[in-house]
Amino acid sequence: MSTTDAVIDQALRAAIRAPSVHNTQPWQFVVAPPFVELHLDRDRVLPVADPAAREARMSCGAALFNLRLAIQASGRGVVFDLLPDPHRPDFLAVLRVTGAWTATPEQTTLVHAIAHWASNRRPFSDRAVPPAHRNALVRAAEGERAHLVLLDTPKMLDTFATLLRRADHVQEEDPDFQRELREWTDRNPGEDGVPRSAGGPRPTGGTLLTPRQYPPESTMERPFEQDPLVAMLTTQGDTPSDHLRAGLALQRVLLTATVIGLSASFLSQPVEVPPTRAALRTLLDAPGQPQTVLRIGYGHPVSQTPRRPVSAVTTNRTGAPS
Repeated sequence: MSTTDAVIDQALRAAIRAPSVHNTQPWQFVVAPPFVELHLDRDRVLPVADPAAREARMSCGAALFNLRLAIQASGRGVVFDLLPDPHRPDFLAVLRVTGAWTATPEQTTLVHAIAHWASNRRPFSDRAVPPAHRNALVRAAEGERAHLVLLDTPKMLDTFATLLRRADHVQEEDPDFQRELREWTDRNPGEDGVPRSAGGPRPTGGTLLTPRQYPPESTMERPFEQDPLVAMLTTQGDTPSDHLRAGLALQRVLLTATVIGLSASFLSQPVEVPPTRAALRTLLDAPGQPQTVLRIGYGHPVSQTPRRPVSAVTTNRTGAPS
């Protein structure tokens, strides 16, 4: 195995640790060193929750961030193009490994966080996230040409909580959504989907934010934090390229949070339901397209969800990208 082959192999192991909606892992890689292609796996796009594949492309963008980061941290440079072929919309990106590269301290720190990040659906403490850490998360999103809007006023937070409850109710009453959710929960042999161990407890009455409940729902009730930090990730547009950029920014934010000792989980319901997503745009009172929403705070460590092996999501090919 050549040095470039070894670098790519290690980077792919990092790429598959990216988050994805319902842990669907909707990515496929085609490797022809020094090139790596990233493709959307249409068979893993959720037709009910994500009919336009927006969240699936975000997931692939997060995988692309890990792939790029791991290559740079290994001491090699990277260049990549998004959506390189307009006639093949599911050909999301092509990346090329280049010559020697001196990894920055941030890259070295973030790459180590990949092995420790996990979505934390359990209650956080009521310890406030300090301004310096909030600013670090905002800068992380901006570094990938996206924006992280902190819903840090009582009015914004209450409005979001209302929209979250509304969207959660719509999805709970949708039998097709619930059927799809069950299909991706506690799957066997356990290489994808959301395992029972990754679900959180039911919030006690009076909890401001309602996290998504994965079946079978927990019978345990726990109080959640009273003053959560909620952050909405937005992009300027809402094109496939914007979705990929949102994924790049999302992963940089999540790894930055991990480095500074923060936990995060998703509050995606209002972004998945068209009427509440439109209301989120109004809540912003500024240009921008909501792509996902994060709940951030201090939580106890949780285990990572399973992933398919690299061999299951990779095809090897000789020659340059076609």
